[in-house]
Amino acid sequence: SSHWVRATLQIPAEFEGREVRLNFDPSCEALVWSTEGEPLQGITGGGGDTRHIDFILTSKAKSAEPKRVLYLEVACNGMFGNGQGSIIGPPKEDRKFALETADLVVLNAEAWGLHHNFEIILAMAKHLPQNSSRAWQALVTANEIVNIYNAGDQKSVAAAHALSAKFLAAKGGDANHQVYAIGNCHIDTAWLWPYDETKRKIARSWSTQVDYMDRFPEYLFAASQAQQFEWLQTLYPSLFKRVQEKAKTGQFIPIGGTWVEMDCNIPSGESLARQFLLGQRYFEKYFGQRSKVFWLPDTFGYSSQLPQVVRLSGAKYFFTQKLSWNNINKFPHTTFHWIGLDGSSVLTHMAPANTYTATVSVEDVISSVGRHKDVAYSNESLFLYGNGDGGGGPLEIMIERLKRMENVDGLPRVKHAHPNEFYEHVEKNASGLVSWKGELYLELHRGTYTSQANTKKYNRQAEFLLRDVELLSVVAQSIAAGFAYPATELTQMWKDVCLNQFHDVIPGSSIEMVYEDTDKMYAKVIEKATSLKEDAVMALYSHIAAESAEEATGVLFVNTTGWQRTDIVAVNGIRSTGAQQVRQRDDAVLMLAAAVPGFGASVADISSTTQGDSMAVPVSVFTDGRGCIVLENIYITASISCASGRLVSLWDRRVERELIPQGKAGNIFCLHDDAPLFWDAWDIEIYNLEKFVELQASNVAIVDEGPLVATVCVDVVISEQSKLRQWISLSATSPRLDFDCDIDWHESHKCLKTAFTWDITSDVATYDTQFGVVQRPTHRNTTWDMAKFEVCAHKFGDLSEYGYGVALLNDCKYGYSTLGNTMAISLLRAPKAPDANCDMGHHTFRYAVYPHQG
Repeated sequence: SSHWVRATLQIPAEFEGREVRLNFDPSCEALVWSTEGEPLQGITGGGGDTRHIDFILTSKAKSAEPKRVLYLEVACNGMFGNGQGSIIGPPKEDRKFALETADLVVLNAEAWGLHHNFEIILAMAKHLPQNSSRAWQALVTANEIVNIYNAGDQKSVAAAHALSAKFLAAKGGDANHQVYAIGNCHIDTAWLWPYDETKRKIARSWSTQVDYMDRFPEYLFAASQAQQFEWLQTLYPSLFKRVQEKAKTGQFIPIGGTWVEMDCNIPSGESLARQFLLGQRYFEKYFGQRSKVFWLPDTFGYSSQLPQVVRLSGAKYFFTQKLSWNNINKFPHTTFHWIGLDGSSVLTHMAPANTYTATVSVEDVISSVGRHKDVAYSNESLFLYGNGDGGGGPLEIMIERLKRMENVDGLPRVKHAHPNEFYEHVEKNASGLVSWKGELYLELHRGTYTSQANTKKYNRQAEFLLRDVELLSVVAQSIAAGFAYPATELTQMWKDVCLNQFHDVIPGSSIEMVYEDTDKMYAKVIEKATSLKEDAVMALYSHIAAESAEEATGVLFVNTTGWQRTDIVAVNGIRSTGAQQVRQRDDAVLMLAAAVPGFGASVADISSTTQGDSMAVPVSVFTDGRGCIVLENIYITASISCASGRLVSLWDRRVERELIPQGKAGNIFCLHDDAPLFWDAWDIEIYNLEKFVELQASNVAIVDEGPLVATVCVDVVISEQSKLRQWISLSATSPRLDFDCDIDWHESHKCLKTAFTWDITSDVATYDTQFGVVQRPTHRNTTWDMAKFEVCAHKFGDLSEYGYGVALLNDCKYGYSTLGNTMAISLLRAPKAPDANCDMGHHTFRYAVYPHQG
């Protein structure tokens, strides 16, 4: 909740000539407003190094200052939300915050100067090599300062300050490592708070930083995520203008080039392209230039397709640091060329301080050298400092420290710098940098491929719908008179979809309030996109009817893929005496869409009794007398065990090959324990793969008997709380075997997988990714192989040997694992933090098996 405080302030006469500040500590976040309604500065209350509670009223008080009125908007949030029990716990809704301080104070500038200097000198004594002369000099100087200083004695303060300044005046050499420092405030667009709170966090943080720019002309601050700029522009227009002004001076640096700092695993290739299109277009329109740096400090792995998309967007550099979180192998490089799927290259740097929220401590700065893995080739590093989220960005004390450490003997050189300056210097001067080809796989947070299943499902649906709307609308506009391409609507829908791809939203690692918002947003996008799709289809249908010599009646089949398709389509809401088959579970009329051309359409007459004549051989289903129900068409024969509901045989009739090894099976539901060490919604641990139970069917029965589709219904009791119903279907037109699932899920710290063991041998499995495929090992020869025990895939994972293979397809799942010849999909998880109700309830989804040659 938010609360307003009206503060009437009277500066005492005895403060004349002094800098006067308001100290206001509500133990939480706040924003200072003027009486004219202008946001002035953010406040971060509470304890620790993140505390920022002072607001400058005047730099030099007059003898008779008039009363001043300020308004303070107090937001009841801790720096990282209001987690109960831990930072990632579900929000504690009745958490109380107390007003700790409300006072007028004067600044003793010399005492603060001594404090900053002494802090650095003491840290040098602690963190420089203990046998170095400079460490000893620091220790002796610190001791002398303590001996000189007497509390309350301003002369002793001045003497101690002079001694400390003399020590820090000793300069380092030009060959010392150069640290390029840039202030930033990593504001998660949603995480342990909803989007609406982020909008207020932006104003609190950026108003503070703009104020620092007035006070420290050398200070530079970078901010990413065009969505956050647009929110500021809409909700705080005067502050947005101040940001634009500081951008013109070069102090406020819009960076990153994307709409949000997105997840890079789940979004489709088109979504990644849209992130850059929306982001770069916004920065170019409102700040006059595109970002050269793809800025993504915090996300859960990096697709191998990114370098190409980055280069096509106009950027050519990449910054992150998240791979420092790897929990098995240490990533071997700091500065390197990252090579993508198509050979595109981006110059990449990972901050060796291993953080984007450094405090500008001596230890932070020293680590920029000590942890730099490529320092032999590049004697410089980027250094990101400032408190993120509720912390408001860099603090005044951090800027003061940086000022003092610019060139001090014993420390790396430090300077304020635009990230472009760093990359351009590396590009020009560094030689011998290595290249890394392929994905940058994060060895952590593998559960984010699965958590919040409905969010991932809605995202996939929205991506497909928006693609179809654009394609059909372009065609309709070109051939149907009066049809207008819905550009404005599409742009807004893409903004909403891209927003929900933020790296703590679509991965499933936010609080429940966030998903209440995203559910509503997705519902609006899907409803609007469906309507626009129908508009385009109707325009095309009307055009076809007008061009036809005969009156067009029936169902229009539109194929939005680039190849000819023959398939069975379920049509709801119609009745036809000529329908060959009605699906039992929902009364949908099944129709044959025969030879529909790629990017084309055809009309089927629903009144025809010969609609299926072009189908040579119908599908069949029967019991084999050996405890199995058999589904068969001209391509495959699939046997489902009546006892277990598992796929115990899959015979490819085209090549006369059995795909299930003797004694093995497919479609085995495995219920795993799923108890991460800490990051509940984020992690799947390797040890949990070892502890699971295999579930058996409670009932197996034939429900559809063809001729277009044959279906077996399988019921599975997962637990006393959860149950599953599955329809295993085979159509007459395809070797694809479909598994439609309807689950009522009410578990705690469990993960449901389905596993298939194939009679195929391969050292690698191939997975669908953005605009391509990626191959990963099926063995655990090395720790690098072992670390990929759970990986991300989009529409399929495939296990193939020369000339033949089997793909495991899905309509909304992303977590895959392959060990040897067994491939599994993670279907559902049940973490309890930060959303205590994550994935509880009803789910529907589909996966499929597709044997293929080639």
